[in-house]
Amino acid sequence: MNQHGFAKFPFVTSPESFWIASTPKSDYPTLNEDMQVDVAIIGGGMVGISSAYLLSEEGLKVAVLEADRILLGTTAHTTAKLTSQHGLIYDQIKRQMGPEKARQYAEANETAIKFVAHLIAEKKIECDFSWQSAYVYTQSDDYIQKLQDEQAVAAELGIKAFYQTELAIPIPIKGALRFDDQVQFHPRKYLLTLAKMIEEKGNKIFEQSRVVDLQGEGPYSVFTRNGKKVTARSVIMASHYPCHNFPGLYFTRLYTERAYAVVAKAKESFPGGMYINAETPTRSLRSLPTEDGERILIVGEKHKTGHGQNLTQHYQNLMDFAQELFTVEEFSYRWSTQDCTSMDDIPYIGQMTSDRPNLYIASGFRKWGMTNSTVSGMILRDLIVQGESPWQEVYHPSRFTSSSAVNFIVQNADVGINFISGKLKSIEDTPSVEPGEAKVTDVKGHRAGVYKDYHNEFHIVDTTCTHMGCEVQWNDAEHSWDCPCHGSRFTVDGKIVEGPAMKELETL
Repeated sequence: MNQHGFAKFPFVTSPESFWIASTPKSDYPTLNEDMQVDVAIIGGGMVGISSAYLLSEEGLKVAVLEADRILLGTTAHTTAKLTSQHGLIYDQIKRQMGPEKARQYAEANETAIKFVAHLIAEKKIECDFSWQSAYVYTQSDDYIQKLQDEQAVAAELGIKAFYQTELAIPIPIKGALRFDDQVQFHPRKYLLTLAKMIEEKGNKIFEQSRVVDLQGEGPYSVFTRNGKKVTARSVIMASHYPCHNFPGLYFTRLYTERAYAVVAKAKESFPGGMYINAETPTRSLRSLPTEDGERILIVGEKHKTGHGQNLTQHYQNLMDFAQELFTVEEFSYRWSTQDCTSMDDIPYIGQMTSDRPNLYIASGFRKWGMTNSTVSGMILRDLIVQGESPWQEVYHPSRFTSSSAVNFIVQNADVGINFISGKLKSIEDTPSVEPGEAKVTDVKGHRAGVYKDYHNEFHIVDTTCTHMGCEVQWNDAEHSWDCPCHGSRFTVDGKIVEGPAMKELETL
């Protein structure tokens, strides 16, 4: 029990995503021979699987290359809200990019919701689908006008958007914006079904097939770690964070943030709806149907990857929040997630650079990957099959806005500061490391991260990130080494958890 009398989560357990725990593991083969396809897709998350399904329906030959197992990354650590309500985005787009771009963004995301809903109904996919209203609320007077402005713009764009001053959940608010006809679902149940349909069309999904190189200017050769290659006329980079550094220099145009989730069992019934606040710290809530009955999913506490200390406190903050609202009987799951954000908050979807025909990217979804991943699949299908998409302009990866220019300077200055400070940070000569702890020290002349597991075994890695040379930082909440510059993450043995790094940390 903590000082408020609230039950703590048993942190001796490892984080576990409900979406993974409640679905079977996939078991697709590794790429073991060279092959040729129409489209090679790097990454087996929601973008990769959605794109592969849509392209398969067009009769194209497709291969998906996944470094681990499909649908285990950000897709499996989401809030799983299929919504066009992405914070206060529509007024922002209208002001920065004009009403036509705002219309494209709204139409794309509303279409994505309808597409997924129709596909689930048509194919009879069991994935805990339910229509919900989505709310963004505020407890601050500073956001009332912003919510009202957002409501006005959203309504102009054809979204069913309404302003109100009360919520069904027990939170006192100043105001709230409601979007009707939104969706919550189980993303892995939905996408694992799509993966089976992709194979039924004669197309291929390869797991444990990490891409390490991309060569050519069309057709392209995509090489995996074991030396096998896929030759393709078109390539989609759907690896969450681009794993190929130089076309478009996306490592200078994206930054990563982590957020946390806990699942609570409460005595009270959840009143329905999906909720998120407008201010920080972020608090997001929705119901979660399980085989053991209804639970409540609480998400929030975002921060830049590789930044901060005592990260387990983020879980405790969410649990304290839940217990202030509900009579919580237990916390059954906890996990964290990582999201990429573009410089102007709009994803990059489309041709990666103007001089690389048929090389495409989908990244930078911020916290709204369920709809934008589906939008990605539809845009990329249209670009590959027809050469154009009705929504390509707002998502165009080569766009430039005044806000993106300012944020570019801020974010890359932060990268430089972290690169230098990581090199200069003092290290302990003979650190005392307790089980479950990690410290940075000198080992044989190398800056090293030393972790002691609960069996008193040591795991030692070189702390220099293999992506761009920044120094990784210890994440005590997930027991990983995280890069503060571009968001790569590694296990205690140096294996890659998150890209863009394509090489493991060196073990010492």
